[in-house]
Amino acid sequence: MSIKNTLIIEQAERIEEFIENAIHRALHSSKPDLPTREWMSLADGAKYAGVSHNTFRKFRVLGLKVSQVDGVQRVSRKEIDKFLESNSY
Repeated sequence: MSIKNTLIIEQAERIEEFIENAIHRALHSSKPDLPTREWMSLADGAKYAGVSHNTFRKFRVLGLKVSQVDGVQRVSRKEIDKFLESNSY
């Protein structure tokens, strides 16, 4: 077998492994790369809600409850879920 054919086979095997790993991650993760902690930063809260940081700040104006202790702000995953549910139609 030529060197060119060997390289093509090796590259195809790497691509196949990459695709298998991507499929495995997609099938075994309902919310990939989303924060799963109960209390999270506002940036993580926005990511969890699937909105921009600016939109998340508007959510606060609309009634989303945020906890602040000694200047540190945290939002509860349950509070985000409750807010989104109560503002759904």
